[in-house]
Amino acid sequence: MSDSLVHAVEDPDSLPLVLVHGFLSGSDYWSSVISVLRQKRPVIAIDLPGFGKRCDEPAGDSVAGFATDVLETLDSLGVGRFALLGHSMGGMIAQEMAFLAPQRVSALVLFGTGPEGELPGRFEPIAESRRKIDAEGKSSTIAFIVANWYVSGRQHPWYGPSLALADQASVEAVKGGLTAMEGWSGIDYLAHHTMPCLVLWSDQDKAYPWSQELALWQGIHGARLAVIPHAGHNAHHEKPALFCALLDDFLDELPR
Repeated sequence: MSDSLVHAVEDPDSLPLVLVHGFLSGSDYWSSVISVLRQKRPVIAIDLPGFGKRCDEPAGDSVAGFATDVLETLDSLGVGRFALLGHSMGGMIAQEMAFLAPQRVSALVLFGTGPEGELPGRFEPIAESRRKIDAEGKSSTIAFIVANWYVSGRQHPWYGPSLALADQASVEAVKGGLTAMEGWSGIDYLAHHTMPCLVLWSDQDKAYPWSQELALWQGIHGARLAVIPHAGHNAHHEKPALFCALLDDFLDELPR
């Protein structure tokens, strides 16, 4: 992989922060916050196969497969230990990575995600999203999904850019992502996560209800919880300053 994934930082000796995007997203998804985050630490924004800058590659269809791909990407960049942030489906991938390679994950941030891959309480069941792709096509299906990421729906300034990024994914990648989430569970992993952990959630998130966050917070020993008010699934777009402040507050306490 190209080391263009690594964004510049003033202090190259700081522990790198790896960002794993969610379903229908890509590394560009972090552009609202990456300039702030990279002021204190190296930031590595990943593109998953089938999405973002890797949308032309064969799509993955398992969380374990995505996790292995991210770890191999970091190997190719010469990255040993790192802090890890996963959003949505990326949070599932981050939990899988923390289970597979706990010695490498110095800290874990689980943002707008949960330990149950079937997504109970989601704005619509995964099976319904899959049905819509076949019955109504990709375009209308992803437009509906992306609108549900924001409190103001299609009126939010990030709706258009997020939809454009989602549209880069092929039908196969969209279905693969749904299959990956639906077939995964991280419930049994929770007790094994011993690294410092922050559970970051927004109180208007329509994709992951409070029950998912509660399971993470109570299931991971010593986990911290931060709730962003009046924001939806993509708080890093809706409340970027608060998102960065909460993340920095957690990461700044880690050993360098």
